[in-house]
Parts: sequence; C-alpha cells; structure tokens
Amino acid sequence: MECISIFDMLKIGIGPSSSHTLGPWRAAERWINHLKKENNFEGITAIKVNLYGSLSLTGRGHATDLAVILGLAGQDPEYISVTEIQPLVDNVKNLHKIKFGNRYFIDFNSSTSIIFNREFLPFHANAIKFTAFKNNIEISNDTYYSIGGGFVVREELIHAKENREIHKTFPYPIQKAKELENYCKETKLKISEIVLENERSLRTDTGIDIEIKRIWDTMLECMYIGCHTEGTLPGGLNVRRRAFDMHKKLKGELEYNSPKEWLNTIRKTEVKFREILKWVSCFALSVNEVNASLGRVVTAPTNGSAGVIPAVLMYYMVLENHEASFTDIKQFLLVAGEIGSIFKKGATISAAMGGCQAEIGVSSAMAAGALTELLGGTPEQVLMASEIAMEHHLGMTCDPIGGLVQVPCIERNAMGAIKAINAAELALESNYLNAKVPLDMVISSMWETAKDMNNKYKETSEGGLAVGVNLSDC
Repeated sequence: MECISIFDMLKIGIGPSSSHTLGPWRAAERWINHLKKENNFEGITAIKVNLYGSLSLTGRGHATDLAVILGLAGQDPEYISVTEIQPLVDNVKNLHKIKFGNRYFIDFNSSTSIIFNREFLPFHANAIKFTAFKNNIEISNDTYYSIGGGFVVREELIHAKENREIHKTFPYPIQKAKELENYCKETKLKISEIVLENERSLRTDTGIDIEIKRIWDTMLECMYIGCHTEGTLPGGLNVRRRAFDMHKKLKGELEYNSPKEWLNTIRKTEVKFREILKWVSCFALSVNEVNASLGRVVTAPTNGSAGVIPAVLMYYMVLENHEASFTDIKQFLLVAGEIGSIFKKGATISAAMGGCQAEIGVSSAMAAGALTELLGGTPEQVLMASEIAMEHHLGMTCDPIGGLVQVPCIERNAMGAIKAINAAELALESNYLNAKVPLDMVISSMWETAKDMNNKYKETSEGGLAVGVNLSDC
C-alpha cells in the first residue's frame, strides 16, 4: 500500500503549476542525481530536453521551459529567492550556457535544447525526456512523468519502490476513506490524530511542527504578498490583479508591518456579514495571483489550486475563531493532507489526467473536511463534507486560456473555497447515517469521469474557454 505523507501533498514550490513547473523542475533534479549515481554526471557536453503531451501543449504558459532551466541549473524551488529566478533564466538564454547542476558550464540554447512535442506518451499526459551527450555520444536517455502536485516518477521504475514518496509502513495504512473511518471508530481518535500517528513514524513531533509551521508561514506570506501587490499579471492576457483592490476596500484604515501583524490585526476587526465572502475570495485570489507570477506557494494539492486551503483556514482564524492557535492550524493541515492523499490514491490530482475536478475539486474537498473537524464535526461528518465538496466539482474541465494558470483558474480557487465552507456547514447539519454517497464512491466516480473526459478539456488548451476566447481581444 502506498503511504503518502501530508508533506508530500503540501509541498513548497514556485508557481504557476505543480505538474508543469514544479514537476519538471524536480524531474531535472532527479535526473542529475541519477547521472551522479551512475557516474555519468561529469564531462557532459550537451543536453536535449523533450516535452510531451500536456506538458508541451501548455508548457510555455505554465513556464515549463523556465522550470527545466532552473532544475538543470541545480536550483531548489523551495529555497531559491524569487527575485533571482528571472535574472538566472535570462542569463542562460542570453549566453546560451547553463551551469549544469550548479557545478560546471555547458552550451545550452533554450530555443533548440528544449523541444515541445504534441505527441502523448502512454503512461501519463505529462512526460519529459532528458538526453545527455559527451562529445556527441549519447550517454543517458531518461523519461520522467509529472503526475500532479509535484509528484514525479521515472519511466524505468514506474512500479518500483524507488518512485514511491514514502518507503515505510504507517501504523494506520490508508488506501480508502472507509479504512480511515474504521480506524477512527476502533481507536476513538479524530482523523487528525490518526494522521499524526502516521507522521510520527517518519518524523519527531518537533520535526512535524517545524514543517507544518514552515508550510503555514509560506501560505500566510503568500496571501500577504498577493493582497499588497498591485498591477497586471505576466503572460500577455493583461489580467489585472484583483486581490489588491479588494483588500484595500476591506481593510480600510488598518495598519500593520508584517504578515503576522496583518493576520492579528484582521482578526481583531469586526467583519460585516456581507463582507465574509469577499474576505474569503480575497484570500484565495491573492494566493493564485502570486502563483501566476512565479511566486512561492504551497501545493494544496497543486499550485493551480493553492488558494483554496489557505483561504478556508484564514476564514476559520479570522471569522470563526479569533483565538485559533498553531494547534488549530496543525489539525487543519493534517486532515487536509490526508484527504488529498486518498484522492491521489483512488483517482488523480493531475488536471492533465482528470481536468480541473482533480485540482480545485480535490482542494475544496480537502478544505471542507479539515474545516469540519475544526468546527467540531465527527470523522463521519468530515468525510461527508469532503464528499459534498467534490460532488459539486465533478466533471469540471481544465481549459486555461493561453495555457496560463490565470483564466479561469484564479477565480475557481475563490469558488472552491466558498464551496468548501458551504460543504462543511451542510455536513455539520447532517446525519451521516442518511448519506447516500460515501466519499470513496465519489472518488471512484471522479476517476471514471476523468477517463471519459475528452483530452481537449484536460490541460491542453485545445477546447472550452481556451479556444472560445479570442486572445487578440485580451
């Protein structure tokens, strides 16, 4: 059974896409490590990178070529300064050289060394092939698949343990939601407590808290940056940032100097009933505007859906419980991460495989379940909330205009957050014994829907809004 940590579902990385940016970046990193393991890293004189399928069709809009360059240059998406990204990429493009693995320079023309192919490879819609040469002799040819949420698998090891994110066995191994529910019944523990026991098999309590705090700090900083950055998003669609204007109207005369001061100040204000949805939407928009501009976000479970979970968690902290602490944040993220992993195991979190239901739908389900536990819901109500949220995202297509993670992606995060809150409230007012659709059934239905969905609606920009909007009018 595949054991997935919440820290694999909630990864820190650079936008705009976990599968098209973070995945290829990590694939380049893994390929370099493989070359070193095979003693083939030193002395390489040329590299070719082939992108296939969805990774190619929307690769330019998703900054896949930039991610490949940064990965080959040995940069880390978790820690690279955002301000260093464009200068580093521009330097490679202008000099036609790259510092391979951050060790030595080789010739690299990004226009000819990165090749965009419309062909789809069999295993997954997002494929990337790296080829290395020493004096015109091919010495390495490796294919990797970016399967969503920053997860990457190597073709030769698709079924091997090396491609699994976690190698240990959890005390409570979970493949389906029903198994999680049964553990809670047997132990009388909350879902968050079951998940915490699993995480303790990988890290100390201190290590878990450090990582969760780092994730939350990244989310909070991302919202802060998004709410305080004015202007137009890059990419050519001329999409104006809206979080700045919304936040300016909502905050009024509030004063603060840092993300934490900002949070504490907002929590002390009296929010009018009609402003609640505006605040939630503002939080969600802010994250995905940062994501769309190659900012640092947390996959939740993907970059394209990164705004839903922080927006719903902020809703709880700002509007439901002004006394909420790190304990609440930890509880929320433990539940959200586990629900996301169940979707990954039973279906997909890749829009290239399942459409936007696999991204916004899953993130909404994660947030709904997590919020329900914080509001006092039972494990059964938590799973019901997740089911309700996904049920109302089934069949959602992925048709980004211009191949950019902007329209309709950014607004969908706001809608996903609102649906998550609504789903939590419905579940809390419901008797789970009367539920007609269990979470496992909706996950199965989502996967069947994904398989039946036409490829042009699965992150290829070949159907729907992507072809219905005239880019010359933007």
